Amino acid sequence: MGTSSRHGHHKPSTAGPNHDGPPSLADLAAAAAMPAAPVDHDRIRRAVREILYAVGEDPDREGLQETPDRVARMYAEIFAGLHLDPAVHLQKTFTQHADEMVLVKDIEFASCCEHHLLPFTGKAHVGYVPDGKVVGLSKLARVVDAVARRPQVQERMTEGLADLIMTELQPRGVGVIVEASHSCMTIRGVRKPGSMTITSAVRGLFRTNPASRAELMSLVFGQR
Repeated sequence: MGTSSRHGHHKPSTAGPNHDGPPSLADLAAAAAMPAAPVDHDRIRRAVREILYAVGEDPDREGLQETPDRVARMYAEIFAGLHLDPAVHLQKTFTQHADEMVLVKDIEFASCCEHHLLPFTGKAHVGYVPDGKVVGLSKLARVVDAVARRPQVQERMTEGLADLIMTELQPRGVGVIVEASHSCMTIRGVRKPGSMTITSAVRGLFRTNPASRAELMSLVFGQR
């Protein structure tokens, strides 16, 4: 954790690229091309023990003895996307001379806010207009899942999904809409349960053609 404690001083990790801000898509692609770095479970366990001490708890009491290990396994699961390349799900395509929108709605996901390391959960709606090739519908859901499993902000997740699909499928247009509830707004701070954050990212035809964008929004929100 980088702070002194009764268990000594833990030096911060220096692994990975040197960033002054969040990783770019190029950084994520470069990381994905490298062998997946194992999650340091032991380091997480030590850090969780320090947090429990810091808030005034006893990590050795019965109910907390296995908590550091549980948290380590949880972080390995919810941050698995850091060691995955979501583009692999878009490599197999099918020739299809279709020029109308393909939309997969209500793709449920769980991600983690990088500001407080609290979850945000919701649904993603992914639409694209093919230009001679399509991808299996389940692959879009797999891409959302892979991109979601990392610390991030919703805005970057939305933009990243749109850019990835645009790059890999080269369609005439891509539209991504993400709706999510953020724990950092519902259980702390302003404490507004029920609040939803909606972000969108459009590329190609959906950006240049207002009618296409309106059709996308209508298909996603029209029944509400």
